[in-house]
Amino acid sequence: MSIQKTVLIITDGIGYKPDSICNAFKDATKPTYDKLFENTPRALISTHGLSVGLPEGQMGNSEVGHMT
Repeated sequence: MSIQKTVLIITDGIGYKPDSICNAFKDATKPTYDKLFENTPRALISTHGLSVGLPEGQMGNSEVGHMT
């Protein structure tokens, strides 16, 4: 039985947006991230709103995301 390695990468300040309109991260030159996103399995976690225990419509901050 082989042990599968897992890496958790948390990038503060980068959110997920599927389209490229007004998406600086998608438009940036970032070969390392592009290679990771193309070649490795990944998952997104929700770090805002009801997912982290905030009331509906309440704006959070980076601390809320870090505690998720």
